[in-house]
Amino acid sequence: MNTQKRLTKAYENARVEYFDENDKYVFFSDCHRGNGSHQDEFVKNRIVYMYALDYYYKEGYTLVEVGDGDELWEYPKFRIIKKAHYRVFQSMKRFFNEGRFILLYGNHNIYLKNPEYVEKNYFIYYDEYRKKENVFFEGLKPCEALVLKNKQTNQEIFVVHGHQGDFANDQFRHFTMLTVKHFWKYLHAFGIKNPASPVKNEHKRHKIEKRFNKWIEKNETMVICGHTHRYKYPREGELPYFNTGCCIYPTTITGIEMAGGTVQLVRWRTHYNEEGLLQIKKEVLRGPGNLEKFDIRKI
Repeated sequence: MNTQKRLTKAYENARVEYFDENDKYVFFSDCHRGNGSHQDEFVKNRIVYMYALDYYYKEGYTLVEVGDGDELWEYPKFRIIKKAHYRVFQSMKRFFNEGRFILLYGNHNIYLKNPEYVEKNYFIYYDEYRKKENVFFEGLKPCEALVLKNKQTNQEIFVVHGHQGDFANDQFRHFTMLTVKHFWKYLHAFGIKNPASPVKNEHKRHKIEKRFNKWIEKNETMVICGHTHRYKYPREGELPYFNTGCCIYPTTITGIEMAGGTVQLVRWRTHYNEEGLLQIKKEVLRGPGNLEKFDIRKI
């Protein structure tokens, strides 16, 4: 099934949320949380990520994780990830407890498509120290896609991970998953990445983006996605294709903010001040731009 059909199917079955200019959303993707070891690419940015979540929680944002949050291809036994990043999940759980957390699954955490897997692994956390079970993400319902619909203008924003129609990571994912689990995950420790992945293969990333632009043009709908790890904010005259980037860049994490009827691309990273003290700061890479500007039904 090609990208156009897969995206359309995801759009038709997407969770629908209505919003207005008073609502705030932040979109992160591709954390690839692992086992906490040197093989885990998320570890180096864990503190930056948690600091960013603190900011968004206090500012009243809804957290949308746009797929591949947990690296379940390499570590299908989620308890390993849960134990390694328990504090991160506690930060995320604050959003969940207040109904401000939306979880999309991507190709690397496609297991979340199965409600039984979610209930078994995400609903309860077993505290080994106190020898008792605690409520974790009880009632969590991950979805493949999200459609945000403006209450006033009916403008739609389609949010999806972005692996749909990417042959190696969609239709052929079972074989690709085995190569990652038994081969590539060990090479990650030495900084070697799979050349077949869109993360490493620039030609493949551009090819995926072109396929998305084709869908956007046909369906006249703004898209926010992840998957390629290549952040994107459209320039003047370009179609409204947005990409969050990822949370496993060497020293930074990137994401998309939506608030007050505007959208912008941001980066969080560690800086040093004049005294040599380390500080975590947010930078705006592109934007903000009015959402209506990206409503191509009006162009």
